[in-house]
Amino acid sequence: MNPLADELNNILEKGNRDFLDSLSGFGKEIFFPKGILTQSAEAKIKAHRFNATIGTAREKGQAMHLRSVMDRFSGLSPDEVLNYAPSYGMPDLRKIWASEMLKKNPGLENRRMSLPVVTAGLTHGLSTAADLFIEPGNTIILPDKLWGNYRLLFELRKGAKLKTFPLYNDEGGFNLSGFRQALEKEAESGSVTTLLNFPNNPTGYTPTISEMKQIAEIIINIAASGTRTLVFCDDAYFGLFFEDDTATESLFAMLADRHPLLTAVKLDGATKEDFVWGFRVGFITVSTGVKEGMEDAFYEAIEKKLGGTVRSNISNCPSVSQAVLLHAMQDDRYGAEKAERRQVLKDRAVKVKDVLSDPKYSECFTPYPFNSGYFMCVKMLKGLDAETFRKRLLKDEGIGVISIGTTDIRIAFSSVEVEDIEPLFDAMLRCASSAIS
Repeated sequence: MNPLADELNNILEKGNRDFLDSLSGFGKEIFFPKGILTQSAEAKIKAHRFNATIGTAREKGQAMHLRSVMDRFSGLSPDEVLNYAPSYGMPDLRKIWASEMLKKNPGLENRRMSLPVVTAGLTHGLSTAADLFIEPGNTIILPDKLWGNYRLLFELRKGAKLKTFPLYNDEGGFNLSGFRQALEKEAESGSVTTLLNFPNNPTGYTPTISEMKQIAEIIINIAASGTRTLVFCDDAYFGLFFEDDTATESLFAMLADRHPLLTAVKLDGATKEDFVWGFRVGFITVSTGVKEGMEDAFYEAIEKKLGGTVRSNISNCPSVSQAVLLHAMQDDRYGAEKAERRQVLKDRAVKVKDVLSDPKYSECFTPYPFNSGYFMCVKMLKGLDAETFRKRLLKDEGIGVISIGTTDIRIAFSSVEVEDIEPLFDAMLRCASSAIS
């Protein structure tokens, strides 16, 4: 093992031996190299005459550039747009994201965690987390209504096994008993890994405040019973909550720094929260119980392993996306503009619920409970096959939706104007009725 990895592992072992044991083989061996990047960072501070370290081109004190490129950017310097960002992400962006995360999650007050490390979107964040923690053959517990890319990320790339439990109970709420049973059964193996995505993709469901507290309690009790527990909190659609009783804090806030056998990993980002899908700016944050006095060194070691993982994979995330996001978050208009956009999505969600309250639709499909995010799902009835219906809807009505499994259709109301929502469902009803008749 590289001495730098050994050094990091020694720090982690002193702070929380169980956390070190939860790392994959790669997670134990990864480190942040003291090579070109480290030497360049040192030179950036101390080289007051000439800096001939980093592999970029400089001219007249700034990044060499083409006007045909820089003319596309207003208010940004060539250095902000064109220079490499650190593998950890831009320091100021990491700090401001952490600050905003605390504002959005008051439950994180006085909880210790790593400083968020920038990833190239949520998918890269999940992949980074998988590299650090997942070995072939590991089992991951998650709801049966799941984002299909999890199978590529964890089953195909890492060789893990996904085990599901029904997302909903008979009353249309979160299936707490099914979740508890799935975790307790897996705990017999000595460790538990679960992945929870709220607001859920594809259903748009987020647990109520009461349900979220009970989910956290179930997880903490599993750890307290002596089971090493790992929780991935996929918060891709965080903040898009549309009902008063919906939990508005991340599950991560209820799990962070709660027990040395419990590791919580938060995956979030600007992608959906800030409506910048193509920017590919995500964040990964880790928290667990750490021996008192070791917190600073412990989380610095985790950040080095995260930075090393990014370095070994894509080297670093794009500077321009990070620079634009940082400037936006520092803009006085930022908060109000986000609130306006969230209201637009809420209006659409409310309209969907209002339209589907008409019993005429229940002849052919019925909605699953939803209260947040970008999506909602309906279950096709009377033997209608979801994929067959999707193709027919596209052909006959010129409307695109997503089929999931044999019965479910996902509708992204996020991309449908509020005045088009009723015509959309009327067309779906027409298509389904004609298929039955």
